[in-house]
Amino acid sequence: MIEKYILDHSQPESELLSRLTREVNIGMLHPHMLSGHIQGRLLSMLVHMLQPRRVLELGTYVGYSAICMAEGLPEDGKIITIDIDDEIEDIARGYIAESPHADKIEMLVCDALEWLPTCNETFDLVFMDANKRHYIEYFEAVIDKVRPGGFILADNTLWGGKVVEKVASNDYQTQGLLRFNDYLKTVPGIEYFILPLRDGITFIRKK
Repeated sequence: MIEKYILDHSQPESELLSRLTREVNIGMLHPHMLSGHIQGRLLSMLVHMLQPRRVLELGTYVGYSAICMAEGLPEDGKIITIDIDDEIEDIARGYIAESPHADKIEMLVCDALEWLPTCNETFDLVFMDANKRHYIEYFEAVIDKVRPGGFILADNTLWGGKVVEKVASNDYQTQGLLRFNDYLKTVPGIEYFILPLRDGITFIRKK
């Protein structure tokens, strides 16, 4: 009930995002991977508020979150979004191309952990939403590329509540998130907290 109330009293999805949501929920195997309406509005609002000029997204999926973040970018802003799954590349590229902010989005299909050491850019905002078992590696690869005062958002850090349940020995995604959540407590020079929206989003600010 409360979720429906929130949806009914939040800015609706654009026609493009609504169409993308429908395609994912009808025709794709893992629709829960979509950022979704409210998280999309959060990402858009955050970018409007922070006004980053360089954004990095690790984990494009179908492009929903990249499109939402691009809404808030200044005219000279840019998002680099990376995904390793070339099987859904055409879907992501198709919807990104339809976005009125397509010129601000650069999509790469590659292994982010191989690409990051070759990247010489500095980012104002990073959105991590890729393979959960590698969150520590992503963080360590990207933290030096975030400007002081910049932000990293790590998605799914509550993982449907699995982080407070007994974890199966073969549940490597949950194990990775548990390691990451504990790891942040050991990292100097950051501030962080978990926002309990959907699967949880950890906000990290580099001092």
